Amino acid sequence: MTTPRSVALERLAYTLAAPVLAVAPNLYPDSPVNQVVQLAGAAGIGGWFLAAKSDELGAGRKILRWSPLVLAAAVDVAAGHTTGWGPWWLDGLLAAGWAAAGYLVMPFSRHTRRRHRPAVAAPAPQLAPAEALEESVARPDDGADLLTREARMLWEGAGMPGRTHIVKATRHPGQRNDMTILLRASETGRPITGLSEAAVAAPFGVHSSDVVLAEVAIQPGRQGGPGWMEARITPDANQRRRTKPTAQERWTDRVGGPKGGAPGSELVHKTRDDERGVTFYRAKMADSTDTPRIDLAKVCRALGLPEDDSCVFVLIDGNEFLISAFDTPPLSAIFPATRELLTPDAKGMYVCGFTITGQPVKTMVYQHDKNAPAHGLTLGVSRSGKTQYFAINMAAQSLDGQVVWLSTVRKDEKTTTLGRYIDRQGSNALWMARQLRAAKALCEIRAEMPWPHDGQPHDYKPGDPRCPYRQLNVYADEFMTAAQDGDFGEFIQKDGEDLTVTGLKYGIGFNPAGQSPFAHNGFSTEMKDNLRQNSRPVIFNMGSPGATRKAAEGTMENAYDVPTIPARYSRSEGSAIERAMRGEADPENGVSTGGVAVIVLDNGRAVLMRSLYADFDTDLSELFPDEVNRLTDHEISELEKRGLWFDWNEPVRPGEFWPEPDEDDEGEGRSRRRGGGGGGGGRGSKSGGRRSEQVASPRQALEAIKSLTDA
Repeated sequence: MTTPRSVALERLAYTLAAPVLAVAPNLYPDSPVNQVVQLAGAAGIGGWFLAAKSDELGAGRKILRWSPLVLAAAVDVAAGHTTGWGPWWLDGLLAAGWAAAGYLVMPFSRHTRRRHRPAVAAPAPQLAPAEALEESVARPDDGADLLTREARMLWEGAGMPGRTHIVKATRHPGQRNDMTILLRASETGRPITGLSEAAVAAPFGVHSSDVVLAEVAIQPGRQGGPGWMEARITPDANQRRRTKPTAQERWTDRVGGPKGGAPGSELVHKTRDDERGVTFYRAKMADSTDTPRIDLAKVCRALGLPEDDSCVFVLIDGNEFLISAFDTPPLSAIFPATRELLTPDAKGMYVCGFTITGQPVKTMVYQHDKNAPAHGLTLGVSRSGKTQYFAINMAAQSLDGQVVWLSTVRKDEKTTTLGRYIDRQGSNALWMARQLRAAKALCEIRAEMPWPHDGQPHDYKPGDPRCPYRQLNVYADEFMTAAQDGDFGEFIQKDGEDLTVTGLKYGIGFNPAGQSPFAHNGFSTEMKDNLRQNSRPVIFNMGSPGATRKAAEGTMENAYDVPTIPARYSRSEGSAIERAMRGEADPENGVSTGGVAVIVLDNGRAVLMRSLYADFDTDLSELFPDEVNRLTDHEISELEKRGLWFDWNEPVRPGEFWPEPDEDDEGEGRSRRRGGGGGGGGRGSKSGGRRSEQVASPRQALEAIKSLTDA
């Protein structure tokens, strides 16, 4: 058996100190050695006193620990007071006895180690009581079941990771290896620290990713808090989760993680509508104060969906959002317009289209909440569906008993067809200028029209049967182009802006349409703001997704996420990489997005919709009322007095827009008639200024120079 090093050192100290205790007092009475030994003895007596006074356990062990110092001082004092070596060599015998007692008892090396723990790793006989004591703490006999006892054996064999004890192990239903173990700290009142998934996985032979540590809630009859912990060991469930995950598990692992397409989100439920061919993923943020940050392409890859804007859409509502994955592009469907859908309700609302989820989208023919007419703003490039939207909007207004005027820059089949069902329709810039001028004059006429119930004029009130006139809706298609006309553009822009500001008081709504809502294209800031606040702007395809978003944001108070309208809807077929390797052409399966638009609702949220379809190849009389709504006789007579009510297709009348030229200044008069910058009239000078500002080609520059120099 190996002798502990502390024991060997203590024995050596006793052997060397014994001769010093016997010789020093006799040969060197005044030596400092005697003083050191006596001071050590005094310290030992102090240790005795403190040990005897203390109420703690182990006082006898402490007294025995200090005894070698006290006895050494006693031997030194006795040797110093005897004559010579004393009778029968008493000094030497006392020193030898002191050394023999310390050699056998070994108070320091034995009694300073608590619970007699060995000083080296080699097995020693005195370890048995200590092991039994630890085992009794770690493995109490609490009548645990077989699974718990087996788990405890593995746990204790691993050295009680984290200084914890297994209270109970519970098998998961239907699983062979999955279990949950309840842990507590071995020492009462100590929190569990330093316990990791790897430390739990090692005793049970599973991967660390199959272990989840969780806090234990305080329950009646059971403690909780930092001194308790629950470990879920699920190798079987994780194997199934990796191969055949549920929708919730797939979302948690691939979408809601920090690197997922919607970090911090949780899947509420996944539903399938076979009739409509769509799968819905409804999710919410785990923290209700967070705002969803969605990378739609990343979400599609995580869920195994095609990365296709025409079939996958996202709708955000606060901290929740909905992802709709369609089998076929939903907005490629046709929604025929019917009189039932177009008939306004008591609040002036009618269905103008349907969203991707099949929800009806409503717009207004008047503003019930503001007790005023409604303006309209329609944007889009050619063949995007603006005229189709005009048709359903005019039909709804006509069904509500309102008067409709329509002007365009150029004549086409659809606007000519609509002219048969509305009050007036024309197709050039002159006609649009006359239309706006007459509508502006109607504001003055209606401001003086007495109401029959009290004989006094009043502001227009939608739906009031006492109102002596009908609401008038003035449409100006391609307003941007008309506002840049060299002859009548200035009148069109100025009268359109005035009508936008003042028309609502007198039952007149202005509905311009074009390809840009910005000031440099004819829409002044004041005009755009009035249109935005008193309408639901509709933006069709503007030529590119970026232009569409910019136009939509220009009509919104706050730039919410604007949906994308591609040039065509097309499904992604096969692998583009494989087609490139084989040298094959990409499939041509595009579907036109004509009629698809972004409508900005009252709360500033942009919604993607497909507008109702009015088939111009059929009879549109099914959508319009039987009789065309007209102005009252009083309004027409007042317009005739002002020289504003006639056939607006006539050529320009003398003095209608510009002062008549003097006989001796024909050239200058001609210049003013053409909008040049001559000396006659403020309008002519402004028109010339606008023309010079809008030069876009060398030919226009030459014409502008000629008009300025009268060359």
